[in-house]
Amino acid sequence: MASHKSAKKRIRTSARRQEINQMAESKIKTTVRKALNATEKEEAEKLYKDAVSLLDKSTVKGKIHLNTASRKKAALTKHVNSLQTAK
Repeated sequence: MASHKSAKKRIRTSARRQEINQMAESKIKTTVRKALNATEKEEAEKLYKDAVSLLDKSTVKGKIHLNTASRKKAALTKHVNSLQTAK
């Protein structure tokens, strides 16, 4: 266990940041998964827009790498473009 005041603070802040980062990663995964599981084009396009926005924000904040976000966006775009419009 840490004995210095600064080390104790570092433990507290690390725990806080870890929780925040876990929530952010979970939100990204959930949003992307929902968009990939959509079967109707209109619904998928709406979810796609939300997912891309979240991925871009996460990239700017440094939660995920730029290439990771690009790869996920490419997969989402491919999925949405493959869906047929409902008649």
